[in-house]
Order: sequence, then C-alpha cells, then structure tokens
Amino acid sequence: MSIRPYRDIHRRASRQVRVGKVLVGGDAPISVQSMTNTPTADVAATVAQVRALEVAGADIVRVSCPDPESSAALRQIVPEATVPIVADIHFHYKRAIEAAENGAACLRINPGNIGSRERVREVVKAARDNGCSMRIGVNAGSLERDLLEKYGEPCPEAMVESALNHARLLEDEDFLEFKISCKASDVFLAVAAYQQLAEACDYPLHIGVTEAGGLRGGTVKSSIGLGMLLWSGIGDTLRVSLSADPVEEVKVGFDILKSLGLRHRGVNVISCPSCARQQFDVISTVEVLEQRLAHITTPMTVSVIGCVVNGPGEATMTDIGFTGGGRGTHQVYINGLPHHRLKDERIVEHLVELVEAKAAEIEAERTSAEATAAQ
Repeated sequence: MSIRPYRDIHRRASRQVRVGKVLVGGDAPISVQSMTNTPTADVAATVAQVRALEVAGADIVRVSCPDPESSAALRQIVPEATVPIVADIHFHYKRAIEAAENGAACLRINPGNIGSRERVREVVKAARDNGCSMRIGVNAGSLERDLLEKYGEPCPEAMVESALNHARLLEDEDFLEFKISCKASDVFLAVAAYQQLAEACDYPLHIGVTEAGGLRGGTVKSSIGLGMLLWSGIGDTLRVSLSADPVEEVKVGFDILKSLGLRHRGVNVISCPSCARQQFDVISTVEVLEQRLAHITTPMTVSVIGCVVNGPGEATMTDIGFTGGGRGTHQVYINGLPHHRLKDERIVEHLVELVEAKAAEIEAERTSAEATAAQ
C-alpha cells in the first residue's frame, strides 16, 4: 500500500555521522539503541547481554566505562559484537582515550566536563585516530551549575545552550563526527529542548525521554515524547529508557517506529480489544501469537479480529488476515482476499505457519530483486 499524504513525515535535514558500520542522520534509517546494565568488566555477562540485544534488533549498544577495568574490557567485548559499541564516559578523559583505543565505535561524552582544552584535544585525537565518533549527551538532571544559576532551573534554553557549548569545543578542534542528545525525564521539557535544538543546528539528534520509568509507564512516556518528535521529523537515532530488561527497550523502540511507518521490523499484529461479539478468544490468541512470531524479522502485517464487523475491512489492508466467524469456523485472508476457512483448534499454529511461509516468500522476492538489480 502507498503512504497516504496525511501519513507523510518529513525528516529534519541533518548531516550524517558514522557509528561503526551504522550511519546516523541524513537519509539513513532511524537506528534503535539500548545499553547494557551488566558490569562492563564482566566480559562474559556483558557479551551475553549485547548478543541478546542484537537478536532483538538493536543497531547500536552502549556500555558504561567508569573505570580502567571497564575500558580495558572493550578489547574483548567489541570483537564479540556484531553491532557498534558505544562507550559511556563521564568526567574522566582517560577513559575516553582508552575506550577509543580499545575498539569503541563512539564515545558518549560531554567535552566541557572533562577539564582543559588540552584534554579535549587529546580525546579528539584518540577518536580521530581510531575512527571513533562521539555523542554529546545533555541531561536536564546534570546541567552545569552556571547554566542553572543563569536560568534558575532546568529548561529547554539551558539544555540547548549546554549542548551547543559542548559542540563548540569539538568544532574548535575541527571535529564534526558527533551527534547530540538533550534528554529529560519530563516529556514536555525533553520535547521542547529537542525542538529548539533541531532549529539551532544540523547535527544528527539522538532522542529519548531519559529515566522514563518501568516497563509500562516508561513505554507510555517514551511513546508520547518520541512520537511527538518523530512525527514532526526530529530524530535520527533513539533509545527508550526503561527500568526493565534492555531487550524491552529495543522492542518498544521498534514498535514506536513501526507505528509511525518510519521503520518496519517483524510482524505488526493488528488486533481488536475483543467484545461480546468475538467468535474466539482474541486476547489469549494474540498473546500466544505474538510470542510465537517474535523470531520473524521480515516486515509484514497480520490482522486478528474477533468478528465480521471490522474484520474483513482490516484484512483487506494486511498481508494475512483472520476474522472470527460463526459456529467455530473462521475466515483466513491472504494478501487482502478471502482464501480459506479455519476451525478453532489450530488458530495459532495455522497462522504461524502462514506467516512463516509469507516471510519466506517476501525474502525470496527481495533476494531475487537484489540479484536482478546487481546484474
């Protein structure tokens, strides 16, 4: 289906930087990030979590480097990862240099917080020598004292001024391979800061509502904040910040992008909330179905509707549709058209088989098209 005009999202024009093999900004896809919560010096535990995030689809993974043991561990962690690793640095410039030398693809660092211009120059040299980009990470909860005194409290103007001050330090060293984040735990503050920052510069923006909360509350806050920004074209890479398994951050991030039509990964299940008209147990069916389809990465849509009121209409707009019918017999749609009927007993199993077959078909068509284009 073609995108309707009212669905058009015009992304803000930005320059492009590289985080390892991942391009951020410009016309690159909006990337999804997360961060490990294991002690980085525990190489086995950190690698295991990085791999779990890779399976979930993370494009970039950040690890904390608060001490020499953590930055040293990057020598073992980076070769085991298939995604770029970002080193999270606070205050200590030597950790940044070590991380760049030990294989980090990007440094999350605020140049103004690491001391003298000479220290900034040393970090920039290490980054440049090792093909390492940077992220300036401004947070409303840790703004510089002089800005808090100037503005009286954390506000969008203070956050943007902080970001641009840090950026200027890198620009003075002729280093432009960086992106900027301007996060707050308050949705309104975060959105306003990013809106002002988007107008003030053309650097790629890493967006997020920081410290958003637990799985449900944090998902809601992040969806509201990131949704507003993405809908207005702001955001080149994102992290959903949850007090939960980091894998959940990646899942929510992709679901936000999927809901806005900005990026598609895996199966988008369209299902009804169920009511007295339902002809099968919609809620339990969808719960099990989503679990069984989690391994599918091919973009496609599946509708699961309990009755014929909205079912046929939804089915015409999805790759595979399933609509409840009378007497325990339901209608299956393929490519928007009625295809065959199905009894209650094998609903989930049959739908999984159909989705897997459709995924294989889509991937085969894609491979064929790429081969033809390469000729």
